[in-house]
Amino acid sequence: MEQHEIDQQIKDFIAKIEAKNPNEPEFIQAVKEVAITVIPFIATKPQYHGMKLLERMAEPERAIIFRVPWVDDNGEIQVNRGFRIQMNSAIGPYKGGIRFHPTVNLSVLKFLAFEQVFKNSLTTLPMGGGKGGSDFDPQGKSDMEVMRFCQSFMTELCKHIGPETDVPAGDIGVGAREIGYLFGQYKRIRNEFTGVLTGKGLAYGGSLIRPEATGFGVVYFTEQMLKTINQDLKGKTVCVSGFGNVSWGVIKKIDELGGKTVTISGPDGYIYDEEGISGEKIDYLLALRASGNNRAEDYLKKYPKAKFFAGKRPWEVKCDVAIPAATQNELDLEDAKKLVANGCMCVTEAANMPSTLEAINYFLESKVLFSPGKASNAGGVATSGLEMTQNSIRLNWTSEEVDARLKEIMIGIHKACRDYGKEADGYVNYVKGANIAGFVKVAEAMLAQGVV
Repeated sequence: MEQHEIDQQIKDFIAKIEAKNPNEPEFIQAVKEVAITVIPFIATKPQYHGMKLLERMAEPERAIIFRVPWVDDNGEIQVNRGFRIQMNSAIGPYKGGIRFHPTVNLSVLKFLAFEQVFKNSLTTLPMGGGKGGSDFDPQGKSDMEVMRFCQSFMTELCKHIGPETDVPAGDIGVGAREIGYLFGQYKRIRNEFTGVLTGKGLAYGGSLIRPEATGFGVVYFTEQMLKTINQDLKGKTVCVSGFGNVSWGVIKKIDELGGKTVTISGPDGYIYDEEGISGEKIDYLLALRASGNNRAEDYLKKYPKAKFFAGKRPWEVKCDVAIPAATQNELDLEDAKKLVANGCMCVTEAANMPSTLEAINYFLESKVLFSPGKASNAGGVATSGLEMTQNSIRLNWTSEEVDARLKEIMIGIHKACRDYGKEADGYVNYVKGANIAGFVKVAEAMLAQGVV
């Protein structure tokens, strides 16, 4: 097939997605990023022609939207909206987080569920892709309010999930407290103790190192990327955004491997700590998050030598490695230009789609090592998969066992992305590699199962 024909196919496909999903910019952005690399690959595989595989992957198998009424501490009735997007179950039960945040809407959850399909495929574990959540904001709510909301949310959600159907996990706004309340209500209604949620507490079926897993996986992936240019993390300066569980795991593992993290960030701006964030400073990040406060500036209360830059992002700081770990579209073209100009050699996404398409293209054109979140942040869902396995066999593995399996999975993901993404000049296009590697397994399963 000629290049102009492939370009036209991409254009036509994106036009259909845009027409079918109006006012869903995040979802359209995610699908577009995949289409640009996967459609040329499909053109080289006669067995995929006419099967509309990508079209089917971009349409949720099921999108559930429901009302979540609950009563606050003042006796006032509140109403939120709940969602569960069950995107694709070709290779296993739907698997993906639940997010409680005011920004949650259909577009955001469809983008996350679509990305999850590819991410879960890359882990090689038998998990399909899904995502869910609510526009409920747990910030500033009492434990009793959060419990009442979670119970109302699960009263509806429990009709659509199960250990062999859909296994949600935590995400932004859904930590150990929320998972506990959700699990309790599921058990109460369904009268069964099963591994229906991951990210559970250790006392009732959770896995060791699950809180750190996403961050650890990101760093293991970064390690593998740097090896391709004969580098390692020891002595490297790293800029990280966010300061939640993912950032905490990233910083912890970077410190362990001899790197130096110099930034964290929040909605209020970023912190630059020239001495490096290590030791008790890493523990303090957890204390900050546990306080329910998401202001990065509060880091100065304990470590006043650090500097705070209000309303700014950390990508202007000179570094060897950048790890965006906060939220979608937090790193744009101007940020990308600053990073490249300052000599950054590697950008590893820890959040879901934190870089804009323009930023990604600039990194690729500049031949900077760049990994999309669907590959590098798959350690979280991989460890959720390991938690599911432990629940199924009624055993708990040690931290060392879980960490070793996680590292092995991340090395495998890196190899698949490298093999599919290596270009003629030796540069590895991890975006292309991750999209194609993730697509192939799902596509083969869909072909085998017929038009369903």
